[in-house]
Amino acid sequence: MDIVCAIDSDQSSIETFSENFPEAKVLQKNIEKLSEDSIEPYIDRRGGPILFCGCAPCQPFSKQNKGRGAGDPRGGLLLEFGRFVRYWKPEYILVENVPGIQKIKYGSPFWEFLILLDSLGYFHKHEVLSSSAYGVPQKRDRLVLIASLLAPITLPPASHDGKTRGFSTVREWIGDLPELAAGEQCSEDPDHRSANLSDLNLKRIGMTPIGGGRDSWPRDLWLDCHKGHEGHTDVYGRLHWDKPASALTTRCISLSNGRFGHPSQNRAISVREAACLQTFPKFYRFSGNLAARARQVGNAVPPLMARKIGLHILTHYKSIKGGSVNPTETSFLNVVSS
Repeated sequence: MDIVCAIDSDQSSIETFSENFPEAKVLQKNIEKLSEDSIEPYIDRRGGPILFCGCAPCQPFSKQNKGRGAGDPRGGLLLEFGRFVRYWKPEYILVENVPGIQKIKYGSPFWEFLILLDSLGYFHKHEVLSSSAYGVPQKRDRLVLIASLLAPITLPPASHDGKTRGFSTVREWIGDLPELAAGEQCSEDPDHRSANLSDLNLKRIGMTPIGGGRDSWPRDLWLDCHKGHEGHTDVYGRLHWDKPASALTTRCISLSNGRFGHPSQNRAISVREAACLQTFPKFYRFSGNLAARARQVGNAVPPLMARKIGLHILTHYKSIKGGSVNPTETSFLNVVSS
């Protein structure tokens, strides 16, 4: 797949994308203000079919958002992506978002998008997929939709089931990284940097065993809001070395925002460790301040999962054309990613 163009309005994300994909054109624009023909210079059907990838911000539909997008202007961005689909009719479409977006019916953006696909003659399939089923060392469920104009299409089969092929673990992906103290940065990798911790939080994580949480602390270390409250047990927790990580969020390097404590070192995981748990390669570089880098990592589709979806699309296309797919083949789809 040749990535030829990307659209985003976030400066740090644009800088990261440009550094890692220097051959691609980047449009730093709000998609609402872009006309459909603005990407015409990057559409070349002579090289093969076109894939549009649309990943609208998931926060309006997250289960952590009790209002479920009420009044959030980002809720309609999927339909802005749909404008480009209607205009260009790419052979393939990939959409990813949080589970739950498909449950909000009756005029919701997702169901309007499905109606659009039907009206344009697309075959499509959507389902909640677990990242751990595709080799990602993380309990991360995401809604994935694949559509094709060419023929009926399925979702990629799982490669890991925890039994015949075990799930990937935290140790496999971050166990070889250099040790850090809280607030320290690795001299050889600026993304292997962890956030500072207060003296009180250093005490808390020091009392937390591998895979454990606040139940192991003396009561005087508990937050008042947690006394008499049995929920949110992942907060201030440590990851387990030999299990998949909890789902990473945009605050994945913050000890107080989830089970993001390093399994054995007294700190939260670094940006690099979070990126590795998302299956980014270690050479991938992130731009922006520490919070911006963590946000990009937490928002991302795990690259290993994305690769397997990509290979599934390649297999689908070549089955139509009567060929087979070499898993190392990377050069026959033009891609527009937004």
